[in-house]
Amino acid sequence: MTRTLFTSAAFLALVSGNPALAQTPTRDDLADLVRAQAAEIASLRQRVDALEAERHTVAAATAPQQAAPVQVASAEPVKTAPPVAVSTLPYAPQLLPPGPAERDIERVRAAAVAATGSSTEWGQGLPVFHSADGMFSFKPRGRIITDVSTTSGSKYDGRNLTTTGMRALRLGLEGTVGTHFFYQLESDFSENEVDIVTAFMGWRNRISPGMDYDVRVGHLFNDRSFEGSTGSDSTPFLERTVVATAIIPQRAFYGLGVMPRLFWKTGHASLTVTGDRIDGDQTSSDNRTVLGRVHWNPVKTDGQVLHLGIWGFDEHLNPGKNALTRSTVIGGRFNGNLRLSTGTLIGGTGTTGYGVELGGYTGPLWVMAEAGERHARLDGGRPDFVTQAWSVSGGFFLTGDLPPYNPRLGSFGQPKVKRPIFEGGPGAIELTARYENLEFKDIATPAQGWAATLGVNWYLNSFTRFQVNAVHWNTENTAGAYTGKDDGETLSARVGVTF
Repeated sequence: MTRTLFTSAAFLALVSGNPALAQTPTRDDLADLVRAQAAEIASLRQRVDALEAERHTVAAATAPQQAAPVQVASAEPVKTAPPVAVSTLPYAPQLLPPGPAERDIERVRAAAVAATGSSTEWGQGLPVFHSADGMFSFKPRGRIITDVSTTSGSKYDGRNLTTTGMRALRLGLEGTVGTHFFYQLESDFSENEVDIVTAFMGWRNRISPGMDYDVRVGHLFNDRSFEGSTGSDSTPFLERTVVATAIIPQRAFYGLGVMPRLFWKTGHASLTVTGDRIDGDQTSSDNRTVLGRVHWNPVKTDGQVLHLGIWGFDEHLNPGKNALTRSTVIGGRFNGNLRLSTGTLIGGTGTTGYGVELGGYTGPLWVMAEAGERHARLDGGRPDFVTQAWSVSGGFFLTGDLPPYNPRLGSFGQPKVKRPIFEGGPGAIELTARYENLEFKDIATPAQGWAATLGVNWYLNSFTRFQVNAVHWNTENTAGAYTGKDDGETLSARVGVTF
């Protein structure tokens, strides 16, 4: 009874609330009602179609664009190339329609890209910014390398020092415009000085499949010898070999000029023409340096590489910029009294140097041998000042990681750590050893020395490392405060981060 009364009341309320049903409907009334319902269904279908179109538009706007990895030209370990527009890719990524829970997130991302015209990703600790169309990219750069060193055993108390220093404290940037134009700028603030180091712009392009080139103009890092072409953040020891530090133009590691480079699948060649380093002296002509290098990998597989290299340079020195004085590191950078020195030597007219490289790796084991010679020409008919250097280095990764060899540039770069500690792994652990020999001769104040180094490197990930080097050194100078034969030990440690 109660159910009947409730149903009757609901029916009366429905009829009284709808004038069309308050009276007995005619056939025309029913036809009008059917037409109204059909129009409402058509309107609802249009709204559903519009929502589906909006969903597909949002999915396409948030689809990730792929970038082709190309090395930005520099001495520092290997870098990523600018993003390429999706329309230039040989295929488009497959996209799955987003589920209901993903739609709001996609709309937020699409709105952010539409509002800013850019996107951001993270690589090696710093953000990489890309424009929405893939035309522009920008990445900050940074390098922090801190050393501590202690020396003992020398017969001179002045050489038995404990010191600290910043091997590098760099800030910079790199970027691309389109697929061809790129640029890079870095300043170094270490050792209480502000120094412009890398600063260039460049153009790159492909000649044919497997062969490309780039041309860089600006303040350029030398492409000279294996470790001389390796950045300070990528060397397997705390200091480069004596081949890299002594068989070198008088202007040292940098010069302002132009460097075209050609790359193929198994090697590269470069030619550099520069003046002096960046400075504020325009009262006399720059010195001129021409430098070339070629490296070749006759064996190149996933687990093995054979490296061959040759290089050479010729330098013209102008009056007023012709000092040839040398004071070369032999047992540690941050002991200023531990050097091989020539004493004051002026009157140079030019230098010519050349060298060879032979090495490679198989699995976690690598070996590299280098040798070089430099002739410095003196005025007044004096004989050339000759520098000779050679070294043999090697390393073994206990964790099975591959050596960080860069086959594009023929140098070391940042390692690719298989199991970083930040992901629960041990990182990469490397044992290293080196012997090197250096001699200054055919001058009134000759010098010679050698050093043997044992080291351990622990790479926490691809851009963070701890290094320890134990060096036994031997020197024989005939100029300066520390003359005669001397030997001792230097223990050095480093922590380094590269972004």
